[in-house]
Amino acid sequence: MEVLDNIINGFAVALSFKNMLFVFIGVLSGTVIGMLPGLGPISAIAIMIPLSYGMEPASALILMAGVYYGAIFGGSTSSILLNAPGVAGTVATSFDGYPLARQGKAGKALAIAAISSFGGGTISVFALMLVAPMMASFATQFGSTEYFALMFLGLSAISSLSEGSTIKALISAVLGLMIASVGRDLLTGTARFTFGSVNLLDGIDFLVIALGLFALAEVTNLVLSRNKKNNSKESEVGSLRVTKQEAKEISGPIARHSVLGFIIGVLPGAGATISSFLSYITEKRISKNPETFGKGNIKGLAAPEASNNAATSGAFVPLLTLGIPGSGTTAVLLGALLVAGVTPGPLLMQEEPNVFWGVIASMYFGNIFLLILNLPLIPLIAKILYIPKKLLISLVIVFCLIGVYGISFNTFDLYLLLGFGILGYVMRLLSFPAAPLILAFILGGMMETSFRQALTISKGDYLTFVQSPISAVLIALSVLSLLLPLLRSKMKKSQK
Repeated sequence: MEVLDNIINGFAVALSFKNMLFVFIGVLSGTVIGMLPGLGPISAIAIMIPLSYGMEPASALILMAGVYYGAIFGGSTSSILLNAPGVAGTVATSFDGYPLARQGKAGKALAIAAISSFGGGTISVFALMLVAPMMASFATQFGSTEYFALMFLGLSAISSLSEGSTIKALISAVLGLMIASVGRDLLTGTARFTFGSVNLLDGIDFLVIALGLFALAEVTNLVLSRNKKNNSKESEVGSLRVTKQEAKEISGPIARHSVLGFIIGVLPGAGATISSFLSYITEKRISKNPETFGKGNIKGLAAPEASNNAATSGAFVPLLTLGIPGSGTTAVLLGALLVAGVTPGPLLMQEEPNVFWGVIASMYFGNIFLLILNLPLIPLIAKILYIPKKLLISLVIVFCLIGVYGISFNTFDLYLLLGFGILGYVMRLLSFPAAPLILAFILGGMMETSFRQALTISKGDYLTFVQSPISAVLIALSVLSLLLPLLRSKMKKSQK
């Protein structure tokens, strides 16, 4: 009964005119910012912090939370239309979203993304209301060994991201791990693979790699193939209508990956990017037609979109209940909370129930606002496809340059962006998939840090990775994931 009373109180806080206005402003700002390649929720929230001075703590956090999940919601637009992920959490969206747009189904792709995002966000909000305290205690059970096992499970599924050749996918993943090791060693401070350049001491930013491998590689492909016969459907928006059969097909992925995304989001350090990749891989693994993924499969679009939005809600569990930011964005949110005079942690629910439950309740209305805002605007947003190709190419390049330069204000990153653009194009020509490289880069640094921390704690005992039940189960699943393709190929040979 106490939880129910708190939920009702949270809705009362969120339903005030002032807070509903802040929800609307937050999600609208986040959506617009998420659509622009290179500008993410971190920048938007950082800008909002000075504007929140003098505001009530609940109102301030409601506004900035709206910017956060609004940016993830809107980030799918540039991924689908331009193959230029607006935020890191929408990279997996481009795998099937962009092929759908090239088939003249951009309207349908944007509609499915909006519906999936709404489903993932709404389901995760209800989960957040009901199981936040319990999930917080679950998150505390994850130490360095469990995190290593989780990252290893993600890497073990690299073969699912291959586009025909598993060997090429593994080579791409190794390249991603090599790039992840560039920079200053977090544990010892030693410079690694920097070649004496101070510009590489902090490593290579994810956005530089993502925009280079996807957006600039696509631009290069369009420029070099301008004399070839183009697909006439590439500039068509198509119908926004989702048929009953399509709605039935995406309902399963939305339900499954809303739960998975929420659970991954609860784990500090995981977040929307990892959850979207894991959901895409999982959906491809369980599909009866895995060969259609990467070619415009609507399940491959719905799964990561539901997952990344669910993960944003899940990220509030460790932030509010433990005071632990799970990502760069929630770290900025933690700073905003402290500026507002609120200390997140186990006592927040008792000391500041209006803040805790008000923010959670506001997410429910925020997701409704996002759906209402995005669905009617899809025909307008999709008109990007009608922009002449020469102008569109120029705009994509400009947005990529501004986005990358805006992170570090360092021209060296622009040269890196160009280098990864060339690498992405060469990988396309040689049929090397870019997705394994991105996934390995994301997981590589965290996996190495967790591995070394676990060995330091256990004084070099490798058995520590199987002594924890959670870690042992995850490693067993990883081994099974690695062996599954081999077993399938043997079964096919025996059947023939």
